Amino acid sequence: MTQPVGRPRDGRVDGAIAAAARELLAEHGYAQLTVDAVASRAGVGKAAIYRRHATKQAMIFAAVMHDLELATPPDAGSLAADLAAVTHVIVSSLSAPPPGVVPGLLADVHADAGMAEAFAGTFIKAERDCVTEVLDRAVGRGELARRPDPAAVHAMLLGPIFAWLFLLVEEPERLPGFAADLATGLARLLTSDTAAHQPFG
Repeated sequence: MTQPVGRPRDGRVDGAIAAAARELLAEHGYAQLTVDAVASRAGVGKAAIYRRHATKQAMIFAAVMHDLELATPPDAGSLAADLAAVTHVIVSSLSAPPPGVVPGLLADVHADAGMAEAFAGTFIKAERDCVTEVLDRAVGRGELARRPDPAAVHAMLLGPIFAWLFLLVEEPERLPGFAADLATGLARLLTSDTAAHQPFG
């Protein structure tokens, strides 16, 4: 994933490769995507792709996940509202790639230590930092006596959304309502009188 030292990369080529990969994923799916097809669609040589990405999976990762690094939503005034904003962004991010791309990519990412490290250091880190800031806000408001473990809270937000999209195959149009209810319920759990005794940190 580390870029070699040399002449500066052409951002137009980067954009063309990413756009071509996204278009072909939508047209043909994850398994059928090839570097040859992306190079042809982008109007570049295969060497231009391999100078940027060591593997097809790394190219797809850059095209569909790198741009999904999350900025923390503006302060909405309460933990429940902030968590609802976080779930909205997570839903949008996981729903953006064409069907089948995220499960296929995750399977390949976790089979490659380098890609797994890159995934954890970009996409997962951005989500975790977002959750951490939201929890710190709640502590600052006095909604929480202490900050729960961000990893546990992140898992409690991400897991049900991932399951809805990729395991249960529920109706996509119901996901925003489900995510909003998830945020409300988790905020209620964290701020309840018993929350201080829960194993979240």
